[in-house]
Amino acid sequence: MGQPDQGKILSPALCRAGRGFLDWTQGDLADRSGVSRSTIRDYEGDRHEVHRSTEAQLRRAFEEGGLAFVTVEDGCVAICPKDRKTASD
Repeated sequence: MGQPDQGKILSPALCRAGRGFLDWTQGDLADRSGVSRSTIRDYEGDRHEVHRSTEAQLRRAFEEGGLAFVTVEDGCVAICPKDRKTASD
């Protein structure tokens, strides 16, 4: 009856990495995403999964914060800054 986990991009580890990249606390991410800090804490601690809509809220907050999600080898997902300056800039 449940829906498959297809299309899931944001893992707990990637969520922690995104916050670290942006120097955000769990509270900062909660404020920017509209997701409760306790949900973020539990998700990042592998205590439970999040719904697709919650994942979308978190991803949107990271993207608005300047991160891009990119698919790399073997379908793995990585983060990088959206606007990368070149060495000549």
